[in-house]
Amino acid sequence: WIGELITEKRIGNGISLLILAGIIAALPRLVQNAIVNYTPADLYTYILFLFIAIATIIGVVFISEGQRNIPVHYARQGGGRAVGAAQSHLPLRVNTAGVIPIIFAISILIFPQTVAQFFVSGSGWTAELALFVSELFGNQLFYGILYFVLVFGFTYFYTAVIFHPHKVAENLQRQGGFIPGIRPGKETEEYIAKTMSRLVFVGAVFLGGVAILPLIVQLVTNSQSLVVGGTGLLIVVAVAIDIAKQIEAQVTLHEYNRV
Repeated sequence: WIGELITEKRIGNGISLLILAGIIAALPRLVQNAIVNYTPADLYTYILFLFIAIATIIGVVFISEGQRNIPVHYARQGGGRAVGAAQSHLPLRVNTAGVIPIIFAISILIFPQTVAQFFVSGSGWTAELALFVSELFGNQLFYGILYFVLVFGFTYFYTAVIFHPHKVAENLQRQGGFIPGIRPGKETEEYIAKTMSRLVFVGAVFLGGVAILPLIVQLVTNSQSLVVGGTGLLIVVAVAIDIAKQIEAQVTLHEYNRV
């Protein structure tokens, strides 16, 4: 209800803002733990952690806003014949899938561990299998590799679900649009699919890196108290960018109304 109310007031996406508030609310405790556990010998570790956090934020902003603009020309009709062409572009985002692949991957990883907890205290082969699963997923190297692979795969899968090159090509052809040097129809569809595949690869590698970032930070800094939540940063940056765009749109609309 609160989320819907926030959305209706055009302050931003209500659900996303509530998630953002939950993430930000946990920051004071993290900062407090870092201060309490600090010793002069940890100065290098803290500086390295700060550098990783800043670099991650910059990377998240860059990938979240990154897109490939494919030039598109639209033929103008005059007196039954083409008299010119209007220029536009087709934006293809690097991270089309958002954080959905990470959510899917976490669900897959949690399921076998949850099931194993019900059988680990029993006896027989089921208990042995449950113990094996618990120990296997407790191995950070195995967990990190599997997490990365799942996020990478789900990024391709979810992008294929929500983005359809053939529909984009059909809409362009129906509206009289074409990509310079590319024939309308099948050739345009193949070009868009190939370009999108390259962008998805970059986005998939990035999301996979963001997902296992806490494991990487702990490995590099050798500290359990300093953790960069890559997924949390991704949500925070995405919501912040969305709010900034909505505020900018409201300000622009207000200026137009004044004129």
